[in-house]
Amino acid sequence: QALPVLFKHWLKNEEVEEGGTAMLYCELTKPDASVEWRKGGLVLQPSDKYEIRQEGTRVELFIYDAEAQDA
Repeated sequence: QALPVLFKHWLKNEEVEEGGTAMLYCELTKPDASVEWRKGGLVLQPSDKYEIRQEGTRVELFIYDAEAQDA
């Protein structure tokens, strides 16, 4: 039976000036695990606004041109 994927490093609050780029990341216990980034109930998809990167156990979300509603 496979062990569940857990967080080794939890998300931390990130402050960025309006118009800047925020970078959020987490680290998991298993490499290449499937991850969904969400804002409320909405699953974020890669776009001009959001970039999602995953390498091994590290997963990153970049939020470009940050605005107050991105909080």
